[in-house]
Amino acid sequence: MDMKRYSGLRTNHRNEAFVSGYQQRRTRRRQRQCIQENHHHHVASQQTTSPPNHSLKLASSSSQNTSLPLFLPAFIAFLLLLSFISPVLSHSSPTNQTFRPGPELLKLRRIRALLNKINKPSIKTIQSTDGDLIDCVLSHQQPAFDHPELKGKKPLDPPERPKGHKDNGEEVIESFQLWSDSGETCPEGTVPIRRTTEQDILRASSVRRFGRKPRRVRRDSTGSGHEHAVVFVNGDQYYGAKAGINVWTPKVTDEYEFSLSQIWVIAGSFGHDLNTVEAGWQVSPELYGDNYPRFFTYWTTDAYQATGCYNLLCSGFVQTNNRIAIGAAISPRSAYNGRQFDIGLMVWKDPKHGHWWLEFGPGLLVGYWPAYLFSHLRSHASMVQFGGEIVNSRSRGYHTGTQMGSGHFAGEGFRKAAYFRNLQVVDWDNNLLPLTNIHQLADHPNCYDITQGHNNVWGTYFYYGGPGRNIRCP
Repeated sequence: MDMKRYSGLRTNHRNEAFVSGYQQRRTRRRQRQCIQENHHHHVASQQTTSPPNHSLKLASSSSQNTSLPLFLPAFIAFLLLLSFISPVLSHSSPTNQTFRPGPELLKLRRIRALLNKINKPSIKTIQSTDGDLIDCVLSHQQPAFDHPELKGKKPLDPPERPKGHKDNGEEVIESFQLWSDSGETCPEGTVPIRRTTEQDILRASSVRRFGRKPRRVRRDSTGSGHEHAVVFVNGDQYYGAKAGINVWTPKVTDEYEFSLSQIWVIAGSFGHDLNTVEAGWQVSPELYGDNYPRFFTYWTTDAYQATGCYNLLCSGFVQTNNRIAIGAAISPRSAYNGRQFDIGLMVWKDPKHGHWWLEFGPGLLVGYWPAYLFSHLRSHASMVQFGGEIVNSRSRGYHTGTQMGSGHFAGEGFRKAAYFRNLQVVDWDNNLLPLTNIHQLADHPNCYDITQGHNNVWGTYFYYGGPGRNIRCP
């Protein structure tokens, strides 16, 4: 209600017959003054943005009128209330330059953008007993095909396997992972992908580092927080590796630590140009939110700095199999002094196209790392490594109690210590060969150790692992 309308209401309630000419002229002068005051005040209020003063002036001038309608006091009370609310509303105005989204809101936007990039549309979703959701995604829509080199292309056909390849006595089990225990499968032409959640990303040290290993470059990793018990070969040209890997459920004591057992295929120097492809099983509460051993893959071309990722969390590994979900929990698992379970893994370079292929179990081709991802590995590997790795964060001020392997030292042997068996490498002519010139390394043998051997059944093998913190590992 502006001042013009209010002034009109005031004069309309007077009896014009009893008003003298002098009073009429005086009333008209007052009206003009009020209108001018209202105009000047309106301009001032726009300049100073002070609605409370405007409302108070209205209330002051109205007190001079002794014959106001009954509804007007209620209306003035409403204006007073509005004068107190308006400053609050002004803070939410989009023109207010002091308003900025908080860091948490920006982080949430980045998380949702990343989820939209990672989680592809599915034609079927399977609920796993461990809480995972497995999405069946059309093969050509998986994250790898976001890469410019693969736009509009389809997964390649299986390559020729290395000569001398056989299952080496691995037990054939129909179900390797918890999600498939229900009997549900993904249709042909799709690949099963573990769905990434907002909680998965929030557990990471940062949104940018989600899905990547902590940075480290190692030969001897003492002091880096990463500790190993491994055997390795180098000094030659390698085109692949194969082993049977015993699966356990080691205890991980800190959210940002992990315990894994894997094969590394490595090229380049242990500097900024290190190339690796990696596969095995890992327990990582940060990455997965639980303590199940999970089948995983990894790759990098710059020593874990900016390239590469776990599983299918970036454009890299191309999955071709509809039965294995990378990142899903492995089942069954080994028990101390009980039944033992291992998985066969083989990585080799396709002689025709040069891509690095991965096989899981008895002949299941999982997929491949395209050759264009790499610099040194585009040609061949210069080192192959097998064994265990943990992160020791010393978050409590002493060595972690995170276990490697079974959590028991190598000397306890079969059914008690974890093992790798039937270690082999692939040569330039696509032949599987036994290892020669084997080196052995345990960064902290009082915490985790390793013992290798050879026999006619297991070929080259080793036991490895340990409990972490103990009397000799403070």
